Amino acid sequence: YLAWFGSGMTKVGITAERRGPARLLEQGAICFSWLGTGPLMAARRTEELLRAALRVPDRIPYAAKRAARAALPSAGEERAAEIAGLHARALGLTGWPESLEPAPFRPVDHVEAFGLAEAPAPVGVVGELAAGGALSGELVAAAGPDLHLATDRGVLVLDTRLLPGWELVPGGGRRVEVPVRALKERPTAQDGLF
Repeated sequence: YLAWFGSGMTKVGITAERRGPARLLEQGAICFSWLGTGPLMAARRTEELLRAALRVPDRIPYAAKRAARAALPSAGEERAAEIAGLHARALGLTGWPESLEPAPFRPVDHVEAFGLAEAPAPVGVVGELAAGGALSGELVAAAGPDLHLATDRGVLVLDTRLLPGWELVPGGGRRVEVPVRALKERPTAQDGLF
């Protein structure tokens, strides 16, 4: 698959066909299209071909994904345009394994599924959870492991991977009593894996 997270941020990846789009939802992909189906080794060779020939990485840091979500184009066609061009270039490459069946370009957009269409842009990220701290707010969007919470400081992103070991209790209001940091600046162009 090709997955798009924001302008200049497209990655190539592989997943089991039986999982369908679950892997892309887990990663917080804003838009994606399948590239093809076939055996695992053929998919891995194709992934490596695209990484080398088109300079499309297989990883994008979560901090960059979060920053990109703060400035998404409003039109689905704009969100799909970048992967449309890469998809066409990918299918035109020589060296695809014969056992991999190319797929036509059919973009899938997750903006509505994530609740991002109407959600205000995030202003910060919960840096860590701390003893004696509290965080409460209204869930306005969820993308990948990130929850977008409307708080008294604006919309903050909470990475749910911080939650193991912490108690969740019903809370009222929109309190922020945990460390918060600014969203990282988004890179202007994709540059390697990291």
